[in-house]
Amino acid sequence: MPKSRIRKKADFTPPPVSKQATSIKLSSRSWVAPVMLALFAIGLAWIVVFYVTDGSLPLESLRNWNIVVGFGFIAAGFGVSTQWK
Repeated sequence: MPKSRIRKKADFTPPPVSKQATSIKLSSRSWVAPVMLALFAIGLAWIVVFYVTDGSLPLESLRNWNIVVGFGFIAAGFGVSTQWK
């Protein structure tokens, strides 16, 4: 039986890419990370101080609502984190 001919395929050459002037403007949001971390730290510190001082600090008049204030700071930190790119 005769051998079949081997077909040589042409080398693949990708189509030429047109060089378009595309300028992508990324806004500088360098403030997001420090503000986010600061809000997390303030919220955590608020809750820790509340528990360590048996409710007499940071604001005694708020009583157990101090926990809500601390978690509010933490939630605000998560809200700010959505602005990070």
